[in-house]
Amino acid sequence: MEILSSRTILRPSEYERTLSFYRDTLGLAIAREYPGGTVFFAGQGLIEVAAHGGTGEGGFRGAIWLQVRDLTAAQTELVLAGVKIAREARQEPWGLHEMWIADPDGTPIVMVQIPEDHPIRRDSRPPSA
Repeated sequence: MEILSSRTILRPSEYERTLSFYRDTLGLAIAREYPGGTVFFAGQGLIEVAAHGGTGEGGFRGAIWLQVRDLTAAQTELVLAGVKIAREARQEPWGLHEMWIADPDGTPIVMVQIPEDHPIRRDSRPPSA
């Protein structure tokens, strides 16, 4: 399967504290902000701090985000390899096409296809003169 990009998603119990740590203490540059989160550049990868936080002990605190070119093909490939699909591929209210699986230790892995018209794929800079 072809992976186009990846990121680590954190869902902290205290968003502002974690945001400040990555932004101010570590000095990571912001890749993009959206209502409910901030994505930082982290070398060759990205770290996303989501404001809809973790639920504490034993709750969902993070995931691995893998962007693929064709989510339907990825799902078929994973099923044929015997991987259990935790959540079938579908379009989310925020416009991304997502499917969820987990690694052997239960770490959530979000497989994502970004539609052509999604804001992540559009250049938000003003046109140059």
